[in-house]
Amino acid sequence: MDHDGHGMTADLPPFTLGRGLEFTGEPFFLTASLLALVLYGWAVARLHRRGDGWPVPRTVAFAMGVLTVMLVVCTGLNPYGMVLFSVHMVQHMALSMLAPILLLLGAPVTLALRALPAASRGHTGPRELLARLLHSRYMRIVTHPAFTVPLFIAILYGLYFTPLVDALMASTAGHIAMNAHFLAVGLVFFWPIMGVDPGPHRPGHVMRMLELFAAMPFHAFFGIALMMATAPLIDTYADPPATLGVTALDDQNAAGGIAWAFSEIPSVLVLVALLFQWYRAEQRQARRHDRQADRDGDKELAAYNAYLASLHGRG
Repeated sequence: MDHDGHGMTADLPPFTLGRGLEFTGEPFFLTASLLALVLYGWAVARLHRRGDGWPVPRTVAFAMGVLTVMLVVCTGLNPYGMVLFSVHMVQHMALSMLAPILLLLGAPVTLALRALPAASRGHTGPRELLARLLHSRYMRIVTHPAFTVPLFIAILYGLYFTPLVDALMASTAGHIAMNAHFLAVGLVFFWPIMGVDPGPHRPGHVMRMLELFAAMPFHAFFGIALMMATAPLIDTYADPPATLGVTALDDQNAAGGIAWAFSEIPSVLVLVALLFQWYRAEQRQARRHDRQADRDGDKELAAYNAYLASLHGRG
């Protein structure tokens, strides 16, 4: 069972941790990941050189997001994703749900806006182009829930319940495009929900939670559908290598369980992040109110007390 353009055979040995840490996967993603780390590090260093700080947790989150991408598509794990549906599903879920959350927690857009130098008057530089893109009609469309939620659901049902996945898995270019699509869809879906970076849509915390929970059940249903299937759904994974000691149905059942589990785990992570952001927003609002009260002698409270006194006088 060879896969054109990948140089992989069906006689793959069982996956081991040591083999998995070798960088043998997609050169495209390896190059892009290293470039992302270099650019992020340059931006953080630029801020520090001019005396501005940047939160360490954001840097750690972004680095973990990039390393997640590298782990699932740039190591010895990647060839197994070509012959085992369960491994492929790990790659899909990590690229579309785990890595985007970590990358967005790193606030790369905010960092870029702060680190890129402003162009001279009358000129347009990278910072101005980025700001223009953030407020463009295109970004308003691709980050709107009416677009992101159906797209997030469609990459499951429109890919795995049609011949499209077999067509993409047949070539290196198709495989790269599919993985890149997983990551891109995850980023545009979670971007307005996380609310860390600036964007065209900044819904309230309740609306963000509704957007999150609108899509997650479809992941669970998809996983259940895979586990309940009585025949292999994907031709690419219909005949796993005998050396791996797994049947196609067992492999597909495991893939369904992975899809179901990933509908829960990232939801909890995002929900915790949203609740923390909500709490911090309320704290900032309370501090602004206290500062305003200190400046004006709490005129609002004084006016309310006077109103209560007038009501008492009338009585």
